[in-house]
Amino acid sequence: MKLLIVEDEESLSRSISQYLTAEGNICDVALTFDQASEKIGIYDYDCVLLDLGLPDGEGLELLKGLKKLRKADGVLIISARDSIEQRVEGLSLGADDYLVKPFHLSELNARITAIVRRRNFNGNDQLVFNEITIDVSAQEVMVNHAKVHLTKKEFDITLYFITNKSKVISKSAAAVHIWGEDADMADSFDFIYTHIKNIRKKLTDAGAKDYFHSVYGVGYKFQ
Repeated sequence: MKLLIVEDEESLSRSISQYLTAEGNICDVALTFDQASEKIGIYDYDCVLLDLGLPDGEGLELLKGLKKLRKADGVLIISARDSIEQRVEGLSLGADDYLVKPFHLSELNARITAIVRRRNFNGNDQLVFNEITIDVSAQEVMVNHAKVHLTKKEFDITLYFITNKSKVISKSAAAVHIWGEDADMADSFDFIYTHIKNIRKKLTDAGAKDYFHSVYGVGYKFQ
């Protein structure tokens, strides 16, 4: 999953980022309202972890901006504000969940996973596309019930494209979503072609159809 951590307390944002990265996620960090606003405008995230009290703005305004952009990013508010009014306001504005500080990082991870599962997989651990089944929790891909051995990045790419099936995905968008915002500075995205070529071979060798379609000059579409 690609996550954005909006938290101005550096030690806490660092701890959250380290924990969630160790769990296999890609984490971007924004310490200010302006940084968060810029990243939200440029990138798509599976979930945004949103602190309400930022030094240069109010987190709820970021939430309003996210909804105005009609983006599908999940939102988990993380805040020391524990009043019922704050919770109701955040949830009514479109947040998916509200977690009060202090919290255990394991619970934070579970809440994020639940949000993404509800949004992307209709609450299920398995995503089925014709003969291909993805077990999100186990991070396994099966074709006609036979396991296909993919690397971690190959699994992430496959899940990303199936989740966004029928959409044209640029090479840069795929790179940034899987490798993080630093990938945006790469000289080329030929490595995406190499990964997709490998995924294609593994899936078709296992009996799947070739669903990756090249879109000239842009990227790929899974259809």
